[in-house]
Amino acid sequence: MISYFFYRIAESLALLLPLRLAYTFATVLSYIYYIFAFRDRREVTANLKSIFPDKPGRDIATMRFQVFRNFAKYLVDFLRFKKINESYIRENIKLVNFEHIEEGLRRGKGVIILTAHLGNWELGGVVVSSLGYPLVSVALPHKSREVNRFFNEKRESKGLKILSLGSAAKSCLRALRQNQLLALLGDRVFAEKGRVVEFFGRPTLLPEGTAVLALQTQAAVVPGFMLRNPDDTFSLIFEKPIDFTLSKEREKNVEAIMIKCKEVFERYIRSYPQQWYMFRRFWEE
Repeated sequence: MISYFFYRIAESLALLLPLRLAYTFATVLSYIYYIFAFRDRREVTANLKSIFPDKPGRDIATMRFQVFRNFAKYLVDFLRFKKINESYIRENIKLVNFEHIEEGLRRGKGVIILTAHLGNWELGGVVVSSLGYPLVSVALPHKSREVNRFFNEKRESKGLKILSLGSAAKSCLRALRQNQLLALLGDRVFAEKGRVVEFFGRPTLLPEGTAVLALQTQAAVVPGFMLRNPDDTFSLIFEKPIDFTLSKEREKNVEAIMIKCKEVFERYIRSYPQQWYMFRRFWEE
């Protein structure tokens, strides 16, 4: 209950303050949290070192601090969903290669928008939905019922349809078979079955849901990322639908699709490590 009231108070402040001031206030709080968040600092450091083993400690520390600062801004953006409208999108969002979404829809088998805990995936979903494209998204339920309802109400107020992770398989299939958009996070296993692949050169358990759904429905898999620019505007970037050649063996097909997906993740995370919000140790020693 305490966390629920915290989010309500934070939302009121985020909506009351001008965006720049809200970012400044959140950044100050992130400084304070950063000082005392010993465990989070340790985990983020370990992840960054795994991605950039040759970078000096000073560079790792700089990126680590930027992760905390950018995540604070991410929370501000989420709490200000009520203010997102056509004017905000026009002034703050640059759409890059949106035609790949249209290309996928023309196939008539649905589109899986594959993203990661990178940039602002929540805002990306809201923007796509606000542009008039019905979007179904799978989200991990919060432990608190009140907080979970708070999060989902904000998402659904902008047209998103939220499915709870763990019980969403049939609804995901239905959405794709109706040629709709389905957004999935593919860089961390939560409740679904995972598979070990090489990720940044190390064996890593990654979710296989995207690959399984693509094989079942022949849906197009379009990687997409909402990335923060230096001036705090955003670029919503879409890649070409992932191309893969099917064999007669299902397991090999699943692995082949997963490898294509993880290669896209590696490229974007290397380019924007300050926006990869992974506050748990991703690779165990």
